[in-house]
Amino acid sequence: MCHIFASQEPSGYEPETRRLRLNGQSTSIRLEAAFWQILDGIAEGEGYTTPAFISKLHEEVLLIHGEAPNFTSLLRCTCLIHLANARTPMQVAAE
Repeated sequence: MCHIFASQEPSGYEPETRRLRLNGQSTSIRLEAAFWQILDGIAEGEGYTTPAFISKLHEEVLLIHGEAPNFTSLLRCTCLIHLANARTPMQVAAE
């Protein structure tokens, strides 16, 4: 039943740490490689580098909510929202 999930490549869920600046502060973020790949794609699509996109997102979260209590979870949910809103070429052609 769970073969499609259980047979995924371990490299996709291996943790990866990247260093970047958020609001001028040097920090590191640890996410699974698959999430980094999605974030890289989102950033490229928005015309940003991944660190610049994440920094901009962090800045906007602070403006909207005043804090970012679990920013890595927010990044994972950002990826899920992006995937949920992604349209396939067949969906676009059907319109």
